[in-house]
Amino acid sequence: MKGIGVSPGIAIGRAFIIQKKATVATGILLNGPAEIEVAIAQFDKAVTSAVNEVESIKINSPALSDNDFAILETQIELLSDPEIRESVIEKIESEHKNTSDALLETIAGFVQVFESMEDAYMRARAADVQDIGDRILKNLGNSGPANQLAFKPDTIIIAEDLSPSDTIAMDITKVIGFATQAGSQTSHAAIIAKARGIPAIVGCGADLIDIKNDDVIILDAISGEVFINPNQQILDEYLIKRNVYQRRAVELKALHDVPAITTDGMQITLTANISGAGDLVNVFDNGGEGVGLLRTELLYMNRDTFPTEDEQFEFYKNTALQAKGKPVIVRTIDIGGDKHLPYFNLPAELNPFLGYRAIRVCLDRKDLFITQLKAILRASVFGDLKIMFPMISNIQEIRSAKSILEEAKEELRKDGLPFKSGIKVGIMIEIPSAAITADLLAKEVDFFSIGTNDLCQYTLAVDRMNDKISHLYDPFNPAVLRLISFVIEQGAKQNIHVGMCGEMAADPLATLLLMGMGLKEFSMSAASIPAIKSIIINNSELKAKQVWENVKAMDSSEEILEYLKGI
Repeated sequence: MKGIGVSPGIAIGRAFIIQKKATVATGILLNGPAEIEVAIAQFDKAVTSAVNEVESIKINSPALSDNDFAILETQIELLSDPEIRESVIEKIESEHKNTSDALLETIAGFVQVFESMEDAYMRARAADVQDIGDRILKNLGNSGPANQLAFKPDTIIIAEDLSPSDTIAMDITKVIGFATQAGSQTSHAAIIAKARGIPAIVGCGADLIDIKNDDVIILDAISGEVFINPNQQILDEYLIKRNVYQRRAVELKALHDVPAITTDGMQITLTANISGAGDLVNVFDNGGEGVGLLRTELLYMNRDTFPTEDEQFEFYKNTALQAKGKPVIVRTIDIGGDKHLPYFNLPAELNPFLGYRAIRVCLDRKDLFITQLKAILRASVFGDLKIMFPMISNIQEIRSAKSILEEAKEELRKDGLPFKSGIKVGIMIEIPSAAITADLLAKEVDFFSIGTNDLCQYTLAVDRMNDKISHLYDPFNPAVLRLISFVIEQGAKQNIHVGMCGEMAADPLATLLLMGMGLKEFSMSAASIPAIKSIIINNSELKAKQVWENVKAMDSSEEILEYLKGI
């Protein structure tokens, strides 16, 4: 069977099945004020117990990475989220639902909100919500903390899905891989598997239920294939493949301090996309040179009010300090579209991704925008922060945003607060109108960052979330490639820096092609950096340019991909 390889590697071991008992609504209604009061008290007690459990994991797990710690902190915030409590209490008081039914309905609603988001990273946060819901439910049943599962050596975990708590608590000294029915590239299971170097395959579908405890399993998390009780020939082949892969992994790890320079001297900068300071350890462990995209949306989520200037300042300051002088590009808030805030009443729209979102919200709600800009400016004295505006479609938006930035600077001057007055300002190129007018926009900013996810989606008029047409989403389409090339070319003509922070930057098939266009900075997930660096240092700029020249003459992505796979 086949799934999505989210953490590369090859694992050969025996299956351990993790099955979770589904909780269903009972339909039992409460009878009178006394029962309602008891139900509310039960919920609050279960939440307190759940928070204590997560705190216990933090205290009693000395091997936690910064990423693990950040996930647990997020869960504590979610457990204490007043909006979740308000929803549960409302269902108890107004609808007389019992505590578990009220919680189940509330959690299902929150999960649906996250799962409907277009942004893959935010969509994967549904797992956090489900996980804390399950934890509270468990405490409502007075079952106490779950027992630590006892794994044998060379265990491969098989599950419908793995929660953040499952993966954090996993005994990696004995677990060598896992496969799940559900999941995505950005699920916590995927993120933690990458961080720990455990081969993992998600999204295998219902066929995974055919596996039984102690079945011999081969996980090829490079191709996404899962083999159940393979014959001796396949087993022997994969023993060899595993050895080859492990040797290659050691070689890639050795590239940590090797600069990303081609054989003929072309310097490339490799940075990472992150969501907070906790991700930086993994960035630097993989040889990253800074941050090409700091998402700021999580600052605004899982709370009931907008973060204050001081709260935002501390977040950016901490990230700047942890970056140790390396550049950090801060993307200003990108809400709207698929990212809704419960306390910010965005209008219902027929086409939210083409509507009131990102820079459009910021320019309309100057009060929110200027607060964020002041926080970033104040933090800029602690490191090399840069500001990037998302979803720019025309030159007027840039000028308006820059004008508000100047107002923010003036307010800080009046308050006597220090900031870096010459902070660099850039934009994301993710709308075709911006790409087509890159020659004009380049005169207004210090840098471009190409967001290939939306640029591809908007150029080809393809909703990646629509299963019927998602196959049409194709970053190697000649139209998309021509837009990317034009943006890079115009950036070079105006002598401004051009990077890429979309998924294409992490695609090994695209590396030489993009280098041939003249791209000098690639920003991606930290785990992808070593493999991309290996391609760069083992090839020349001359070869990359020839690759682009050859691709320019091709008229279909099929032909382009076949050619790129053969070089």
